[in-house]
Amino acid sequence: MNSTAELLDRVATDLVAVLRADVVAGLSDAEKMQVLRAAGEVARRVDAVIVETVGSVDQRPAGSGELAFCGRFGCRTMNELIQRVLRTDVSEAARVVKAGKIVRRDLDFSSGASLPARWPALREALLDGAVGIAGLLAATGPVEQAGPRIGAADRLRADVELAEYARGLVAVTDSDEEDSDRRLEAGPPATPEGLKLLSRVIVTYLDPDGAEPAEERAMRARGIVLGRVKDGVIPIRGLLLPETAGQLQRIWDAYLNPKVDGPPLPAPPRPEEVMAGGVRFLPSADDASIGETYGLDDGLPSDDLLPSGDPGGMVDGRSRAQKQHDALAAVLGIAARHADMPSLGGAAPTLAVSVTAEDYASGRGWAHVDGIDAPVSLATARHTACGGTIQRVVSDPDGRIIGIDSTDRVFTVHQRRAITLRDKECLIPGCHVPAAWCEIHHVTEHARGGPTTTDNGVTLCWHHHRTLDTSGWQIRMRNGAPEIRGPAWWDPHQKWRTPRPTTRHIKPARQRTRARTSMPSAHRPIHA
Repeated sequence: MNSTAELLDRVATDLVAVLRADVVAGLSDAEKMQVLRAAGEVARRVDAVIVETVGSVDQRPAGSGELAFCGRFGCRTMNELIQRVLRTDVSEAARVVKAGKIVRRDLDFSSGASLPARWPALREALLDGAVGIAGLLAATGPVEQAGPRIGAADRLRADVELAEYARGLVAVTDSDEEDSDRRLEAGPPATPEGLKLLSRVIVTYLDPDGAEPAEERAMRARGIVLGRVKDGVIPIRGLLLPETAGQLQRIWDAYLNPKVDGPPLPAPPRPEEVMAGGVRFLPSADDASIGETYGLDDGLPSDDLLPSGDPGGMVDGRSRAQKQHDALAAVLGIAARHADMPSLGGAAPTLAVSVTAEDYASGRGWAHVDGIDAPVSLATARHTACGGTIQRVVSDPDGRIIGIDSTDRVFTVHQRRAITLRDKECLIPGCHVPAAWCEIHHVTEHARGGPTTTDNGVTLCWHHHRTLDTSGWQIRMRNGAPEIRGPAWWDPHQKWRTPRPTTRHIKPARQRTRARTSMPSAHRPIHA
């Protein structure tokens, strides 16, 4: 009987004959489609042979002093061996090793029989050619990442459901009763992306408490970095939080919508207008103090405001990349509300975050950002709901919408202007983001009876608004004025204090005027 290797060599020889015949290019479109289908079958089964072989490699007994499988063939690691044998790169070799662990069947110490694999149903789907390495890792990745928070019984249930989906089998029931008969209907086989999405949905239900650890990891990983110029362009790389990516996607959709002509052309500024950090101010009797308050000199920010007030990095420990990410998130929110922004579906490009009423009330579970596949933590929903409109959609068990109502919690333009003039900047000490660029936070949540009034609104930058629940900072209103109590490491006395905007670094207007007039004309700054 021919050995396994000889059978595979025969398959390889047949494939060589197909390629050397040079007949593929002359096939019809229908025939090429059949070739691709058959090649996919072959590729998935080759994946199965490789993974099953790697998964069956004997483990070196601990303390035995014996060489591992890779060491017997002159390699230091299994990854190196796979690179050399399969002629692949490091990342693909790592994927093969990882897949081998998923399908590996250990031996029972007493009987010597093979134990079930960690993912038995997906292993059978792999051997049957229903899924390849990419699909196997996509299906198991989200569940494995949840770790011990998902028990063995739930993992095996997920294994069966994912394997059925990989084969294109969809479970249906004849009624809504739990004891009704369950049957499988054939459908199109799932792609790796589809398997990953289903796996994430399963994790959402099996691991509602995993949102907070995921939130912490996401907050640490976020960041935007600009690279060095190359070929006349500057690369940008980084990781966005889901709500930031969702807002950016909505703005792109609005600009790229074929039904609109794009944004209007910007009008040139009039001589009486001044610019400060991209914000246009119109001098008036009511706004005469803006330049003095923010240190503006002929519309330009004063260097006196550059010190952050937190030289030790205690109040704000973000990296530069994280600060740039948060600045982009704030800019996207401002841009979406701008009057010149193209509409999408008859409204401004709005970030939509959905969450069930039960999860929002209990504080456990996940939320979903429109346009983003991955679930997000409830902190995202709370942040979005604080300054936005809540729309309640009531559905029956079949998914039919049976009720809609909405609650508008957005501060009006007049309220925002009044709160901005009162607070002047982000309320958190050491943060000097101007109030004009901040979000308005409900001190008492609307869900707890907090009104949308100036006595219940304060200015917070995007970062401090997003992290208020976990940062240790507390805010309250007293006689219509905000008070701050910081975390114990910042204020061991834990006293409520009245925040004051930083103005001590700003020179009086008269001194700035004398400095300008005494400067030689050849060195005076010219402002366009």
